[in-house]
Amino acid sequence: MASQTLTIRRPDDWHVHLRDGEMLAKVAPYTARQFARAIVMPNLAPPIISVACAEAYRTRIMAALPTGADFTPLMTCYLIDRAEPAELVRGYESGAWVAAKLYPAHATTNSAYGVTDIATLRPALEAMQRIGMPLLVHGEVTDPEIDIFDREAVFIERVLAGLVRDFPALKIVFEHITTAEAVAFVEASGPNVAATVTPQHLLLNRNAIFAGGIRPHAYCLPVAKRERHRLAVRRAATSGSPKFFLGTDSAPHAVEKKEAACGCAGVFNAPFALESYAGVFEAEGALDRFEGFASEHGPRFYGLPLNEGTVTLERTETIVPDGLEAAGTRIVPFQAGETITWRFVA
Repeated sequence: MASQTLTIRRPDDWHVHLRDGEMLAKVAPYTARQFARAIVMPNLAPPIISVACAEAYRTRIMAALPTGADFTPLMTCYLIDRAEPAELVRGYESGAWVAAKLYPAHATTNSAYGVTDIATLRPALEAMQRIGMPLLVHGEVTDPEIDIFDREAVFIERVLAGLVRDFPALKIVFEHITTAEAVAFVEASGPNVAATVTPQHLLLNRNAIFAGGIRPHAYCLPVAKRERHRLAVRRAATSGSPKFFLGTDSAPHAVEKKEAACGCAGVFNAPFALESYAGVFEAEGALDRFEGFASEHGPRFYGLPLNEGTVTLERTETIVPDGLEAAGTRIVPFQAGETITWRFVA
């Protein structure tokens, strides 16, 4: 009989959106409950582009946590055209941030300030390569002539392959990968290239967005792709390869901003993140590899110590609520109304 509990080293989330203000106060505790550390995305409005902004945001995150919470937010710098190398070095060497994030302009939520020409980043990338500061990449082109389902694959060809070639010692995390092309690229690259994988891209293909009508809570960016891509990403995540690790890309939006004529992109998976991942690994017969994916591969890539504590999941049917109260509105969590097979207990 299979064990009814699963205990692993306490994991980290290597990609999360915590928002700000009232929304931050509501959503941050969900992440802090399951994870010891999290890479916090800098795409606020205005974005986190200076050391002072990062330090202030970190203070607000810590203030939003429950008393006694054991959680460390790992801050990131939002790269803009002609980002200042000296500020990147100062922030990284002081510990204000652990990585820098590349958003192509207009690729996703709050990315209007993002990079319009990768060539303007060369001095910044050279400095990051020299000091060992990781580059986190939202890997999509924004050319309107490129089909939305092809934007990740085209980004590899037009941008990412050149970055890896020109900056061979730069650590690069290909965030929230969604395609077989992304899996193949990461696997074929050297040890300085890795990828994060979300629960939604392990569980959903693009049909989920249109199941019986428009399903706005299944819409995120990068958008879910064909089934063959989902299966490729699922194989990579559960393979045991140290190149793939946990990054939820949990991105909360108020229900009225999702269920709108022009709905926001983002899936709020933080409340049941580990349960969602564990269900995938169990279905693939890979529970023995779950601890590596969730708790070991990420810190080793970033050069950080493994966490000392543990978390425990219990095999029991759990119904995900239809909605969660937040900041005077509701957020619909990932897998809302569904019955999942694991429950976080401690």
